[in-house]
Amino acid sequence: MILLFDFADAQTAGGKISGVVLDYAKKALDGATVVLLAAKDSAVISNQFAKPDGSFTFQNLKDNVYIVKATYIGYKDYTSGHVVIREQKAVNLPAFILSTAGKTLNEVAVTAQKSYVQEKIDRTVVNVGALISNTGANALEVLSKSPGVQVDADGNITFKGKSGVLVMIDDKPTYLSAANLATYLRSLPSSSLDQIELMDNPPAKYDAAGNAGVINIKTKKNTTRGFNAVVSANFAQGFYSRTNESINFNYRINKVNLFANLAYNDQKTFRRLEIDRSYFDEDRNPTSSLKDISYFRPKNNNTSIKAGMDYYSSPKTTWGVVFTGNISPNHDSSPVYSLLYDNKGQLDSTINTLNTSKNKFTSKGVNLNYTHKYDSTGKTLTFDLDYIRNVSGSNQLFVNNTFLPDGTLTNSQILSDNLPSTINIYSAKVDYSHPLKGKAKLEAGVKSSYVNTDNAANYFNVVDNVSTIDYNNTNRFLYKENINAGYINFNKTFGRFSLQTGLRLENTNGTGHQLGNVQKPDSSFANHYTNLFPTAYFSYNLDTAGHNVLVLSYGRRIGRPNYGSLNPFTFFVDKFTYFSGNPFLKPQFTDNYKLAYSFKSLFTIAVAYNYTTDVQNETIHKNGSVFISTTGNIGQQKTLNFSVNTNLQPVKWWSVSLYAEVYNNTYQGAFYSGHLHQSKNTFSANGNNQFTLSKTWSAELSGFYRTSGTYGQFVSISTGMVNAAIQKKILNQKASIKLNMRDVFHSFSPSGTITNIVGATATYHNFVDTQVATLAFTYSFGKSTNVPPKRNTGGADSEQDRAH
Repeated sequence: MILLFDFADAQTAGGKISGVVLDYAKKALDGATVVLLAAKDSAVISNQFAKPDGSFTFQNLKDNVYIVKATYIGYKDYTSGHVVIREQKAVNLPAFILSTAGKTLNEVAVTAQKSYVQEKIDRTVVNVGALISNTGANALEVLSKSPGVQVDADGNITFKGKSGVLVMIDDKPTYLSAANLATYLRSLPSSSLDQIELMDNPPAKYDAAGNAGVINIKTKKNTTRGFNAVVSANFAQGFYSRTNESINFNYRINKVNLFANLAYNDQKTFRRLEIDRSYFDEDRNPTSSLKDISYFRPKNNNTSIKAGMDYYSSPKTTWGVVFTGNISPNHDSSPVYSLLYDNKGQLDSTINTLNTSKNKFTSKGVNLNYTHKYDSTGKTLTFDLDYIRNVSGSNQLFVNNTFLPDGTLTNSQILSDNLPSTINIYSAKVDYSHPLKGKAKLEAGVKSSYVNTDNAANYFNVVDNVSTIDYNNTNRFLYKENINAGYINFNKTFGRFSLQTGLRLENTNGTGHQLGNVQKPDSSFANHYTNLFPTAYFSYNLDTAGHNVLVLSYGRRIGRPNYGSLNPFTFFVDKFTYFSGNPFLKPQFTDNYKLAYSFKSLFTIAVAYNYTTDVQNETIHKNGSVFISTTGNIGQQKTLNFSVNTNLQPVKWWSVSLYAEVYNNTYQGAFYSGHLHQSKNTFSANGNNQFTLSKTWSAELSGFYRTSGTYGQFVSISTGMVNAAIQKKILNQKASIKLNMRDVFHSFSPSGTITNIVGATATYHNFVDTQVATLAFTYSFGKSTNVPPKRNTGGADSEQDRAH
């Protein structure tokens, strides 16, 4: 396809205009922007960057009258006279001599900055760097402050009251379990993040996966000519101290752009979890109760790297390669104290569990990408090839000691395990964009991915320092999945009316094989299904200025089970708490409807309705006195959401961004207890205030609050937090020192009740290490040549918007 398009371009004969751009000293201005205009109406015909020798050439021109304009930062614009092309002749223009502007680049002070939140027709964009309190934070903490996003104590992410959101990094799925995703996001410093795109109804270009929509985290990538870098380091003190260091550098010369981001953080966190359980007989008479107190003190050393190169083989063609890597060793000593009471509330026994684990997660990947822009109208072809390999391993030791109330040891049990896991991901996709007449554009693409996972669970009973295999829990699970997809997307503007509609087709093929052992037979399953996913957006400007806009949208999504949820293994927390996978999980499907009204960039009001079938949610059921947590299909979910988003500036030195929503979650369906019917209204709000105190001093006050809500079996109680930060710019504003206090009043405490458990009730309460003070230093340095910003439709900009 690429060769055919290039061949077709080469066969088009026409006129030619060439020239050279120089400065007042007759030196070439490498990278100057040269624009070809139609003399009749100043319409842009084409544009390009001047070559290292300052030369430029426009070819295959039709007979017409043209104007050529050259621009370069720090210099006055140069505009030629009329250039006439007749009978396909070639015109060589006199040298363009650009004189310096009245002010040098160093004297230009940039005082404006992007709003924290920006609304678009199909997404909400969060500019990470706009908040001082994001300094020293990690990606998961930044997400928790984004509009409509909620992160619980375990790192699970919900969006606008719904679970099952697809988290992407630079337009690529992470392919990680919830636990590994939380670990990975904690290892990403905020200094490496550029924007967060929140899409509750993504366009057809994106994977249909993600019941609650897509969260796309875009990392920083600089293509300014020359060498430049940003280094940052911070020290934080919470329950324990932690550090975070990173460097983001870029070097561009001629046609080559090299970039890298390296980050390292060393942290130890703390969490106390209390679970109270009461057990009953069939007549609701109490039989016993249990109080579990767990202490988690994970110590992590995370190292991550993202490095790559872009090669601009021509003004229209860019090749790129990106390498990513992450190493996250983890050590945790998590004692659990269990107090077992009889039916009269008298202490029956205590069980002390020492859970010691050593874990390691590594991820490495390579991406090859290509962008070709055929002409100045935006006709573009891109492709991406990806390979990702995730390897994790865990070695745990459980020591359970049971005591009578007088302290007499009655039983001791030792269990050890080894849990290796490997995931290989292969992906290829091609996207093509073709502008049409009348402010219209057609996009199409195909994608194919293949994933294979290999998970083992090796359990051993240890007696007198002799280990024997526990065949009841030992197993190995293999899973393979292939997804083939294609989409087409069309958008057009008719005066005040804009339309964007798309259709995506996805074919899924998955097979699972649970290997047996001497006590258990093999088992396997296969899933094959093909689905269509339509999307549509209708926008109407209520006035000619476009200040008042109505947007109506619809989209259909799928939530496939993640690989960890399909894994049928049992994972132990303590003697009374297990986690187990479910190989019989079915995908869930969601229909999303939304109506929104926006006034300028000041505020947006929206009402949304979502209907989900075969809802996947964490479920808790009881087997004897043991609580088993697994992911199950629990019927249907209906969510009605009303939200308001505002960006205000009451006075010049104070800007405010607020987001508030009221939503109702209703769950209905078959369940362990026979039938689940749960419904609750929830209010949630988050916002930030930014204060410009002087040219070098600024401050911020932010926070969120959420009332009680329901999520399947779980009913949470109200919680929230307040954050404060202050910043001082130094060293000619190239560096900054920031002090940030997260959760000032230590009010964030995710807690609630677990309902619909046959023969039992349960409550949970978390004490989380979120009250953290951070002192951070950031410094930008490097020398770069004065070059104009990249073209909005250029290859380099296109790369930033697609998978790197």
